[in-house]
Amino acid sequence: SPRPIDWRILGGGLLFGVTVLAIGLGGLPYGQELIFLISVTIIGLMLARVAQDVDEQHRKKILFAALVIFFYRATPGVGEGYRWFTIDVLGFDEGFYGTLAQIGAGLSLAGAWLFSDVITRQPIAKVLLWLTILGTILTLPSLALALRWDEWTEQRFGFGARTIAFVDTTVSSPFVELSMIPALTLVALNAPPGRRATWFALMASLMNVALVAGQLQTKYLNLLFDVDHGTYENLPVLVGAVLLIGFVVPVAGVLAFGRRAT
Repeated sequence: SPRPIDWRILGGGLLFGVTVLAIGLGGLPYGQELIFLISVTIIGLMLARVAQDVDEQHRKKILFAALVIFFYRATPGVGEGYRWFTIDVLGFDEGFYGTLAQIGAGLSLAGAWLFSDVITRQPIAKVLLWLTILGTILTLPSLALALRWDEWTEQRFGFGARTIAFVDTTVSSPFVELSMIPALTLVALNAPPGRRATWFALMASLMNVALVAGQLQTKYLNLLFDVDHGTYENLPVLVGAVLLIGFVVPVAGVLAFGRRAT
């Protein structure tokens, strides 16, 4: 049924948008970090208002589940340095990247279709823990390429970097979209009546802010381990650091909040 406009949500959202735009265009020092902190605060306050009619025990379980998902998604990437490395050193080209992208997209959709029913029947913490373990294992080929182990495999077994990248994409792609299934299930099953659209928008924003946290970590890791065109000495350390953080952060979230999550 129709509801009156919640001006604290709508007005707060408009004010939030204007503030973020002003910070972004104003070029303030640490503007990205400031926008991240403001975003987390505003989204948290709005979610608390939207969920105020949910009983306290259920609200806490939703909070802990959202935190588990947030930690899982708030992991860094390697950055563009790895892509430059694969082009400059390994000889990957646009055609090969296009092939990997098409294979990855198709297999990720197939994986989501095949495993969605099983995943929705399992606890969120359990699902994300196993996806973290699998993701860490499937990141090892990237570390192997950064260490140039492809030269050894080509001499010893007859296959090199392209084969390793192709197999890695084929094996890992079915798991790419699976982490979204617990998040969407959490949103759908716990949406407060009459506020479902606002709830979905805010939860989606929270999950996207988690990605921003990962991007900020990527930024600082690349400042710490500088990788540029033609200078790839730090790349193995960078990939190793990303692999380690990508395992430790989600596992820490599961251990801290998993048992109390819905």
